[in-house]
Amino acid sequence: MEQFFNVRYEFDIDRIHSLIEERSKNDRGYICVADGVILSLVQRNTVYRKVIDEAMFSICDSGWVPTYIKWIYGLDRKQYCGCEIFEDIIRMRRYHMLFLGTNQQTLCSLRKNLASLDSRIEEMRFEELPYCTVDQFDYATIGETINRYAPDIIWVALGAPKQELFMHYLQPHIRRGVMIAVGAVFNFYSDEKIRRAPRWMIRWKMEFIHRIWCEPRKQWQRCRQIIHVLPIMLYKAFRSRGKMNPTYQS
Repeated sequence: MEQFFNVRYEFDIDRIHSLIEERSKNDRGYICVADGVILSLVQRNTVYRKVIDEAMFSICDSGWVPTYIKWIYGLDRKQYCGCEIFEDIIRMRRYHMLFLGTNQQTLCSLRKNLASLDSRIEEMRFEELPYCTVDQFDYATIGETINRYAPDIIWVALGAPKQELFMHYLQPHIRRGVMIAVGAVFNFYSDEKIRRAPRWMIRWKMEFIHRIWCEPRKQWQRCRQIIHVLPIMLYKAFRSRGKMNPTYQS
């Protein structure tokens, strides 16, 4: 694993799936899908940074982070976003899964569409969560439900930063399973109008423009937060690049 910009990333896709398989059998943990929102929040919120650091690891959901790493450290790293890990695991047809978040309409549509990729998903659990603050969830009751169902993978879609805090608070209440926070991915794979950006926009690192177009008020606010911390974050990384080894084993 490697630490860049105060986030502990795992870029090796084979190792990501090996760690998920190993942990899901007899242990618990959570994985963060680190986009620009998470990247900006860990720079200015030490409590949230601790939540991200206590995850098994984060995967790189930002198309720009590999570019920053190349500029500053001269290292080639690749994005592995929430959509990709979600679809990769679904297509494996290996895991017993539970889907948490969004609303019942989206979950019903998601179940139908995912069942076309793996017919077993038709019988898996899709649970709507109450609309409340992260401090108001009944984690003990949610944990009991999860423990009775005993899933290998627990997909969580509440949006950052809420979903990362949710996983952190829920973890002590579950006995086994890997939680993975995937934000808007449930919408992308249901019949909702929100779709992921076209491939050409993703390739040219313009996905954020598409997200702003689809959800202008929400996404523009997030972009302002990222822009606010980006210059200082990159400056600090550039100044310290010769004094640190970003790679460490865990």
